[in-house]
Amino acid sequence: MSITLTENAARHVAANLAKRGKGIGLRLGVRTSGCSGLAYKLEYADEVRPEDSSFECHGVRIIVDPKSLPYLEGTELDFAREGLNEGFKFNNPNVRDACGCGESFNV
Repeated sequence: MSITLTENAARHVAANLAKRGKGIGLRLGVRTSGCSGLAYKLEYADEVRPEDSSFECHGVRIIVDPKSLPYLEGTELDFAREGLNEGFKFNNPNVRDACGCGESFNV
């Protein structure tokens, strides 16, 4: 399995990496948080650690640490604009339940 980006998400990440002027891709992970247990974390990556897994989709590299990978396998990351709001949407097949506010999930 892998982690993928939609074309829209890949364009958004690539544009922001270019604006930033450095970086090799997007680091995606999970952390313990919220009322359901886990929350996504996103940041730009400047390096790949030896233990990381790396995926490439639409020319953008996605880097995931080994502890987060089981929770993220098969996830598709999209970037959507809805009215005045914009942000990443996670289509994660592993999620069994999410909190009402959308901040956290469990598997």
